[in-house]
Amino acid sequence: MKLNIKHMIAAFTFLGMVGCDKNFEEFDIVGGGAPAAVELSTVIPEALPGQIKLSWKAPEGDYAYMQIRYYDPLQKKNVCKIASKGTTEMLIENTRARFGDYTFYLQTFNAAHEAGTVQELKARSGAMPASYTEKSRAQVSLTVDQLSCNYPDASEGYFDRLIDGKTADPSFFHTNWHSPQVDLPHYIQIDLKEEHENFAFEYYTRDTGNSDGFPTSAELQISTDGEHWETVSTLTGLPTTRQTKYASDFVMPGKKFKYFRFNVLTSSQNKKYFHIGEIAFFDADIEKYDPETVPLD
Repeated sequence: MKLNIKHMIAAFTFLGMVGCDKNFEEFDIVGGGAPAAVELSTVIPEALPGQIKLSWKAPEGDYAYMQIRYYDPLQKKNVCKIASKGTTEMLIENTRARFGDYTFYLQTFNAAHEAGTVQELKARSGAMPASYTEKSRAQVSLTVDQLSCNYPDASEGYFDRLIDGKTADPSFFHTNWHSPQVDLPHYIQIDLKEEHENFAFEYYTRDTGNSDGFPTSAELQISTDGEHWETVSTLTGLPTTRQTKYASDFVMPGKKFKYFRFNVLTSSQNKKYFHIGEIAFFDADIEKYDPETVPLD
């Protein structure tokens, strides 16, 4: 069905000349004085994640606006977008690499809505990134012999208190606060004994009226051999109130590991130690949604 130019004018007025999503076959040319056409050699497509960016040099001659028309295979419909005079780029959103070439038709119009030459351009989208959702997390049972620390306190660095299921005072773990003190970072290390991959970490702050020594920033680190470490997440803004639960987001390191560290970088009031009430390590069950491979209707 052809679009009547009177209906086009009304539609453009309604939409404020910013865009349209109308079905089309061709556009009628009324009268003479065709507007300057965009030079196809100046149009540069750029593949972005789930998007196509079109950039061009504005025509040197006179024109009022330009239509960019294409078929959207995801929505299964023709789309028309409007670029006002002087505009030199447009972002085509929600595209997919899976569809290969998108064919764009660029056509300028003058103030009387007389059409210029149609320019055809093919361009491809970058892949739309996959998204990940945590379905559940399962706590991994730990024993005292799996835990270690680089600077445990001589009188309050008892590992059993980290995994006794108690969060109330006096069940807590403290890194060294006696003289001589050693600068942070201090860490709690877990020898997991077997391979893990996607995970989460949770802990309770110590049940205390003191305001110093709460972890305020930390790294989650992994290792395959207990010697070479990789930071896979950095935590900031950690809680500094007593007996408060903290649960990290799920972490997807993209590799398996056998050793884990909660590596504390800073603590409240800039102390050279930290304390903590209880820790827990979880395997995370992650669901992947890939818009580039999911079946289409």
